[in-house]
Amino acid sequence: MKLVRCPNCGFVCKRNGKTNAGSQRWYCNQCSYSFTNKVNKTNNNLQIFLDWLFGKHTQLDMAGDGRSFRRKTSQFWELWPLPPKVESSSSVVFVDGIYLARNACILICCNETHVLGWYVCRYEHSKAWEALLRRISSPIVVISDGGTGFQKALKKVWPKAKLQRCLFHAFQQVKRYTTIRPKTIAGCELYGIARDLLTIHTQDHAIKWVQNVMSWKVRHRVFLSEITVDENGTIRPKHERLIKAENSLVKLINKRCLFTYLDASLTCACPATNNRIEGGVNAQLRTMLRNHRGMSIERRIKAVFWWCYMHSPNPLSNAEILKVMPTNKSISDIYHTIHEQSRLEASIPTWGDAIVWSDLHNYDRLFTNLW
Repeated sequence: MKLVRCPNCGFVCKRNGKTNAGSQRWYCNQCSYSFTNKVNKTNNNLQIFLDWLFGKHTQLDMAGDGRSFRRKTSQFWELWPLPPKVESSSSVVFVDGIYLARNACILICCNETHVLGWYVCRYEHSKAWEALLRRISSPIVVISDGGTGFQKALKKVWPKAKLQRCLFHAFQQVKRYTTIRPKTIAGCELYGIARDLLTIHTQDHAIKWVQNVMSWKVRHRVFLSEITVDENGTIRPKHERLIKAENSLVKLINKRCLFTYLDASLTCACPATNNRIEGGVNAQLRTMLRNHRGMSIERRIKAVFWWCYMHSPNPLSNAEILKVMPTNKSISDIYHTIHEQSRLEASIPTWGDAIVWSDLHNYDRLFTNLW
């Protein structure tokens, strides 16, 4: 049985009968304080909220046709479960971004077992990636699908980490330009070369694959150089989509990020795809949002935050979460305080902004009027 301690001095208390309402009364021998120990159901309500959020039940399935559930758990939508700072280094991490709306994206970083960090932004860009990576210790290898601005942030925050571009996403990028059934011989060959990217397991195969890409460009040089005039009178390449598909592969070859997983100097096993975060994190998040579809964009963001936090390496207990996690009001107060400070600083005159007393008095003694 859990010991009951005195709220005044903290010593262990003993039973002291019951009140007229039937509640257990407790007595402290140290300070002679008598009280009833009220049960705090907030922690239990938080667990009920999380079980519902991560489960398949709708609010109608909860007790009281959802009304009691909404009344008990509405306070938890005010919380923002923020990511902890990760000091322990992982060998391999996976990064990706999941879009919840047109202007709402959550960047996520995870390893093989846990979610390490998350950051909400309007779209993928280098500053957002930097904010995500700065709270996580530098790994050996990073697996990425080529998000906008990620490589710039990687060089700035984790300069020693190696980048492995997800091969499946590289193939998907080519397939988007060529389609599954290309209409030209050059398109069929390029699609086959991109598909072979998924079956490379040795350095010799990688070298041969790069040679196939370069020979394809030489073989179809005349075909790719054909031009046409669009409806606006602009001269454009006739096979522009094929050129873009080929350029996407050449850029990855020049960046040397396609075959990092074949590097013999690595001290850890490096996967070639981003399947861990796509199937282990993003798929779970989409399932959760689909089970509870209809939420506002703010609640969708917080739902993703809750899932990521509860799958982080060392999540706090429910009681600690309620104590330390910021709320909407606390964040608003911080912004209000910062705004008031900036407004006050702007109102205080600085050097050259204020009128000096001597400028309005005895000016004829300070300066000689020659006019």
